[in-house]
Amino acid sequence: MNVRVFLVDDHPMFRAGVRIALADNDGLEVVGEAATGEEAVQTLLGRKVTADIVLMDMQLPGCSGTEATRTIVDGFPPGAAVPRILVMSVAADDDAVVSALRAGAYGYLVKGAPREELIRAVRTVAVGGAVFSPAVAARLGAYFSAVHELPSRAAFPHLTDRERQVLDLLARGFNNRRIARELVLSEKTVRNHVSHIFAKLQVSDRTEAAVRARDAGLGG
Repeated sequence: MNVRVFLVDDHPMFRAGVRIALADNDGLEVVGEAATGEEAVQTLLGRKVTADIVLMDMQLPGCSGTEATRTIVDGFPPGAAVPRILVMSVAADDDAVVSALRAGAYGYLVKGAPREELIRAVRTVAVGGAVFSPAVAARLGAYFSAVHELPSRAAFPHLTDRERQVLDLLARGFNNRRIARELVLSEKTVRNHVSHIFAKLQVSDRTEAAVRARDAGLGG
């Protein structure tokens, strides 16, 4: 089975290493590369390249890997062969993994995975399977156990209960004044919570925080 692979990563050396790792295997062919999510979307949806598998980094400049994955998966017309997304990222926290899966990824590997694991993962996803690095699989098991037992805390376990409440309302499009009114808090307190949320989620603005929240199921 010939598998056409498209690489999306902003580090040229990493792309070169993956390209070399895949080149020595019969049936695996790297058909293109992109350094940004926008470039990947334009190339794939523009049909400039036909790929079976997209190896997608999550931490990309501009359009994130999650956004790029969702846009690619949703952007093909009905009946078209949609490339399957396999994430390769240094980030392996619950939020990143769940966001990738919600966006339509078939698997999630941590960067630095052995070459054999990468090749096996590409072949498995190519035939419709799902693949996760051992560490990611363990975290997913713990995550979904937490979701079953305590849904409101599972989405962002590093946030306080109050910060999750603020984030949920922020994801609904509420401004600080309305959040303060809903939670019976002062606007200054809400501003402080929002600042803490930005720092913990490592985001720079409300839009990015809202996207992360909605990816994790908040703001509904």
